Amino acid sequence: PSFIAYGRLEGVGLGQTFDRMLGFLKNPVVVTAEINLNLVVLTVMGLISRLWGLSYPRAVVFDEVYYGQFVSLYMKRIFFVDDSGPPLGHMLLALGGYLGGFDGNFLWNRIGAEYSINVPVWSLRFLPALAGALCIPLAYQILVELQFSHCAALGAALLILLENALITQSRFMLLESILIAFILLAVLSYLKFYNLQKHSSFSGRWWFWLLLTGVACSCAVGVKYMGLFTYMLLLAIAGLHFWHMLGDRNLSNVSLACHFLARGLTLLVIPVAMYLSFFYVHLTLLYRSGPHDQIMTSAFQASLEGGLARITQGQPLEVAYGSQITLRNVLGKPMQCWLHSHTNTYPIRYENGRGSSHQQQVTCYPFKDVNNWWIVKDPGMQQLVVSNPPRPVRHGHIVQLVHGITTRYLNTHDVAAPLSPHSQEVSCYIDYNISMPAQNLWRVEIVNRESDTDVWKTILSEVRFVHVNTSAVLKLSGASLPEWGYRQLEVVGEKLSKGYHQSMVWNVEEHRYGKSQEQKEREVELHSPTRMDISKNLSFMAKFTELQWKILTLKNEDTEHKYSSSALDWITMDTNIAYWLHPTSGAQIHLLGNVCTWASANIAAVVYVCLSLWYLIRRRRKIYDIPEDAWQLWVSAGQICVGGWVVNYLPFFLMEKTLFLYHYLPALTFQILLIPIVLQHLSDHLCRSLLSKSMFNALIVAWFSSVCFAYRTFSPVTYGEPLSVAELKELRWKDSWNILIRKQ
Repeated sequence: PSFIAYGRLEGVGLGQTFDRMLGFLKNPVVVTAEINLNLVVLTVMGLISRLWGLSYPRAVVFDEVYYGQFVSLYMKRIFFVDDSGPPLGHMLLALGGYLGGFDGNFLWNRIGAEYSINVPVWSLRFLPALAGALCIPLAYQILVELQFSHCAALGAALLILLENALITQSRFMLLESILIAFILLAVLSYLKFYNLQKHSSFSGRWWFWLLLTGVACSCAVGVKYMGLFTYMLLLAIAGLHFWHMLGDRNLSNVSLACHFLARGLTLLVIPVAMYLSFFYVHLTLLYRSGPHDQIMTSAFQASLEGGLARITQGQPLEVAYGSQITLRNVLGKPMQCWLHSHTNTYPIRYENGRGSSHQQQVTCYPFKDVNNWWIVKDPGMQQLVVSNPPRPVRHGHIVQLVHGITTRYLNTHDVAAPLSPHSQEVSCYIDYNISMPAQNLWRVEIVNRESDTDVWKTILSEVRFVHVNTSAVLKLSGASLPEWGYRQLEVVGEKLSKGYHQSMVWNVEEHRYGKSQEQKEREVELHSPTRMDISKNLSFMAKFTELQWKILTLKNEDTEHKYSSSALDWITMDTNIAYWLHPTSGAQIHLLGNVCTWASANIAAVVYVCLSLWYLIRRRRKIYDIPEDAWQLWVSAGQICVGGWVVNYLPFFLMEKTLFLYHYLPALTFQILLIPIVLQHLSDHLCRSLLSKSMFNALIVAWFSSVCFAYRTFSPVTYGEPLSVAELKELRWKDSWNILIRKQ
């Protein structure tokens, strides 16, 4: 009976479940969603303002001549080094070219050059324009997350929408709009994460926004190092918020530890990992040798397809007694060069009357030449060939370096160098019976060794040569010798060798095992390449470290540019940049901002600082002019907007580089966000009567009308519309603006 009862109950349960399923199928599936029409309209307006007529002008515009070269190199997989920053921004521009089917064949040689039919102009400019359009809804959302009204958020978005400088910068193949988009995304993500912190810690959404903060920060830094300023600001704010959490006794130690680890993982570890991944993709794509790889080490060059790799492929790895080698100076400045000698001798006396050894010259020669070959000789043996089996040279071994063509020994002695009298002359020893005995013993010191028994390796080992008699180190001085030295670079023996410098370090670039003892046969051998199978692949981290160091330390010749400016000129927009000029009509494009917006942003910053100081002084006296929640809102807005302006602007006063107006755009964006914040605060807390509120609102309408008027006035030079000479003159609101006017 109990079994039967159980079966009936089970049957009833199945029946009810079946009925519910049928009932579910009888009713329609309904999905409800909330759509913020403000965001939709703003996004559409942003896309129209940035994407409209994007292919115009179909000519190279300002720095497109610079970034376009890198896009072409990406298309052809040719390695390059850009000292302006990391590779993510360049890869995004190249992605646009790839999606448009660009083959990389265009000569980016001058601004204004007409694009050929194979250049997908719209595709190349699409990603920067899209990023510029997305900045508008991002600005809206940031003010919403800061707990300001939707009206204030709408005002911030419209100000970004109508900012002429941001429009101009986003409509071409440039990086600032992409950088600003990632910066704003990072700020928005952190604010969303922070607002979720109060009621849903460690939820899926909480993790998503925290993770997106780290990703966006990494992308901002990966586009330009300027992104590091905002990243550090967000780290400081996150640290401050965590410091406040430490005072919450409701949180256990375990919970605090989890919060700390979560922030460390997403805001430190993941950004570093992503930053490395940008370089990994960059180095994977650019695997072919090109003109820029000459500044890299021999090991790096040999890892690239073509170029040095074709020469060094199959070389022996371990340097042995009898090896024939070329020695490249690691410094690579003022140019790459190889240890060199030739039959000419130093003059008996220099122009200043100093005497020399009159021995064979030793220089550093910036071209590959047969006179760059040297033979590593064992001082205790006469043979100049590699024995069988080879005897490898190790760290600390004593060697002689014999010049391959002239068979003279590398020598240094207590004679002043030609151009560096504080250092020793380096020569190839010739016995002229002038009582100067040979001093040609050198100790091999491997700088990047892992142990004191390391073998001297081709390309991989960085080596110092220490003179046994005088302890001087073989060094490239970098000075250019006079005509008697054929303008080649001076090599000296540096007596003060306590410190480490790359000018004292050499590496073997080309290498073969010598087989010919006779001089004539050896000369033939030195002219012929060797072939032995050996692998010299660099690890990714070794390549990344070298490339990152080159990016940070490589300095181009900074010349004064016609449109360069100082950071002080940016605040009041006393400068502009002419981006493009039509060859026949008056159409031209300038980087000029919305004058009303820039002035309002400066006023808003001053008002915020003055009000904050007033509130702080009053609060110190226990006088609270505004409620506590309004004060916290005011402070949070200042941390983001004023802090964002400060960290993205003040560092430029410390930089020794050519500066342009577009460097100010990230700081300006934060300052623009501050305008509606200050306006709402004034309306809510200082306009107390209905009349004052009405008058204030009327002033806001008049002010915004002036913003629209300024936008429309300068839109012809934003979009490149044809203008007459009279119209161009009317746009010159400041004498310092360089509006291009053709002579009639």
